[in-house]
Amino acid sequence: MPDRVRRWWWPTSVAVAAVLGCAVGALVVVATQDDDPLSACPATTVARDVLPSVVTISVATPEGSGGNGTGAIVRDGGYILTNEHVISAAVDGGGRLSVHYSNGETSPATLVGADFTTDLAVIRADDGGYHRPLLEHGDSDAVRVGQPVVALGAPLGLSNTVTAGIVSALGRYVPIPADTGEVAHLLDAIQTDASINPGNSGGPLVDCTGAQVGVNSAISTVPSADGVAGGGSVGLGFAIPMSIADPIADQLIETGRVAHPVLGLGARAVDDDPTDVPSGLEVTAVVPGGPAAGAGLAVGDLITEIDGDPAQHTEQLVLVSLRGEVGDTVAITYLRAGDRRSTELTLAAPR
Repeated sequence: MPDRVRRWWWPTSVAVAAVLGCAVGALVVVATQDDDPLSACPATTVARDVLPSVVTISVATPEGSGGNGTGAIVRDGGYILTNEHVISAAVDGGGRLSVHYSNGETSPATLVGADFTTDLAVIRADDGGYHRPLLEHGDSDAVRVGQPVVALGAPLGLSNTVTAGIVSALGRYVPIPADTGEVAHLLDAIQTDASINPGNSGGPLVDCTGAQVGVNSAISTVPSADGVAGGGSVGLGFAIPMSIADPIADQLIETGRVAHPVLGLGARAVDDDPTDVPSGLEVTAVVPGGPAAGAGLAVGDLITEIDGDPAQHTEQLVLVSLRGEVGDTVAITYLRAGDRRSTELTLAAPR
């Protein structure tokens, strides 16, 4: 798998929950909490009903290395939802994919589409997922802090692992920087203390009915004094909510790609004082005929507010694109030669 398997987030470190070089399906570990007064979930029933829809994904690179993650069958024909970082070796280096079902059977698989920006991907089992049950889609907007949830996957290559916990928080934003300089963005993530470890990536987070409410994607760990991440679960896991994952998966299945709306500008954060936070975003490029040009923005303008919030980081522009749809408008306040101005920018489809 690529070097971007480990990523950082101060003061703790965030690592995508994928695993390298572990045997797949070596053991079956099922942790149930039916008698736990903190959990109303019938974990044994959830495990029985959901595991047939969960697969372990193996990636083998041409160089002979490999890794594994998890996925869930979400559409007839063997379509499996997972994380982009799970299958990135197949995207970047011509690796081979295969899926391992809960009953021990296997099938080669083919990449359907991947979106690095949201860390989501869809693959398709070559056997079409014949007679395999689809995982029910849940309503992630109805999830509440404190409710019980169950995570299923293959941590450290241990297929069919089930862990239970609660929703610890909602609406987390988790940036996942890669060694390439790119950043993936977990938007409105569900935080959970259900144990998630490397190999759980792409696996489902489900509610007590067995409906999928999230895609397990990253964990946060406390680094050592040398800044090295511990890598194991400390009860801080993050899942992409299905309200975001579902439409992304639909686009990947239908077209093989995701067309995020664009703003048509480039920018950089600037400081009045190196000890202060950035005071704005200087426009460094404007695409001719694009949304920013249509809004009257020009190179050299200093954006001070985006939809009423102080403009401090370029990631704010990325989040506007990821959260918005074509045709949505964004209120922009900016300075030009010291004059305060305002405009509305309309998001457009990429060319």
